[in-house]
Amino acid sequence: MQTRNQIHQELQKYFDDSANHLVLLTGSDRSEKESFLARFCQDKKSFYYRGRHASGAEQLKLFSRQVAATYDVKLQKNTYDECLNRIKSGDASKLVVIIDELPLITHSEPGFFESIIKLKKRQLYPGPVLIIATASYLSYADGEARDLAGDGYSYFDSVLTLPDYNFLEVVRVLPKSSMTDALSVYAITGGVPAYMSHWNRGRSVRDNVISLILSPHGALFDEAQRYIGSQLRELSVYETILYAMASGNEKLNDIYQYTGYPRAKISVYLKNLAAFEVIEKVVSFTSGGWENTKKGVYRIREPFIDFWFKFVYGHQSELWQMKPEDFYDEFIEPYIKDYLERIFERVCSEYIELLSSVGKTPIHVASIGTWIGKEGTIDIVGADEERNTVVGSCLWGDSPMGVESYENLLLSMKQARLSAEAVYLFSGNGFSEELSGIASKDNKVNLIDLEEL
Repeated sequence: MQTRNQIHQELQKYFDDSANHLVLLTGSDRSEKESFLARFCQDKKSFYYRGRHASGAEQLKLFSRQVAATYDVKLQKNTYDECLNRIKSGDASKLVVIIDELPLITHSEPGFFESIIKLKKRQLYPGPVLIIATASYLSYADGEARDLAGDGYSYFDSVLTLPDYNFLEVVRVLPKSSMTDALSVYAITGGVPAYMSHWNRGRSVRDNVISLILSPHGALFDEAQRYIGSQLRELSVYETILYAMASGNEKLNDIYQYTGYPRAKISVYLKNLAAFEVIEKVVSFTSGGWENTKKGVYRIREPFIDFWFKFVYGHQSELWQMKPEDFYDEFIEPYIKDYLERIFERVCSEYIELLSSVGKTPIHVASIGTWIGKEGTIDIVGADEERNTVVGSCLWGDSPMGVESYENLLLSMKQARLSAEAVYLFSGNGFSEELSGIASKDNKVNLIDLEEL
């Protein structure tokens, strides 16, 4: 997935081009796309309108009023064509037209998109324009945009999804934090911009969790339930399934045994959670060792949701009876280090992708994933278009990574029938002398510690 900086660069490419362009930008309601677009437009002439829940007639009134107020003009025809004919940059520079929350307009007025197409084709305002339409839910890009835009969907030059911050961007937001603290913030917030905006950089991870998540008046206290309920109903079922998963039940049959729900029902609810990108079905990276893979594994992919259900959901009675500080010390502090293991794997994957993007891996990593075996796991498998691979193993803990970890990786590679152009070993606490000796003699073996990350 592209980073936010790459999305910015792509939009800039369209802006610099002399032709008119129409781009659809999607993101969750926590992506802070509005502030992202405000930064993009800060040195550009722009017109902004945010769609809202309104009848078709009321939406047109609001849009007309916005145009009239922005450009100090009087409108006579009361049509979207007239509105978009009166916008202007004031000079020869390109105008950025932002239609925020496009679905809220097209749901009640499908003809609005016809006017947008006319604008792109220079049939209304004749000056150069970059039109950026946005939507706050990711499924819009795949399905509803085609339905609402109809034949006009082909006029989108690009459909982009604004991602959350990756780990490198979190580190940049928290320049004075230690690597461990930055990793903890990433594991808890998932790099979600809306959550990061509440994070107090001058306070410890513990203090932030206490004030934001564990305190009844904290900004993120009810966030897990709010976010799930924003798109899904029957929260009692969804939250039961998520708690089962957070408790270590990763296969459908395990979830069935834990919840007692029929397997068919669980499958439907898992599908809905996956569509909302709360969970994911982890499919082992394709290799010749398919018979050795563990199949049908589901995991919570949203770090904040995972954190809430792993540490808080099952202890809400205690949460309401204890001081938040005491709750953190009893139910979170003793287990947070183990919890960082999976997010550490995610960070290591991002690191390999970054190395590949600057040409510092022996192959160009076109796809990256995990191989989950019945007896072992390869944390990271990256491949190019010709199926050449690099692999990685990650260890987060109090002890240095030793030869045993490397040997387990080699065994899993044998079971997966994978060879590698390079091996990357990541450790949160350094490496044993014996493993360092192996790496010094084999240039395919790369040791990456926290300082390198």
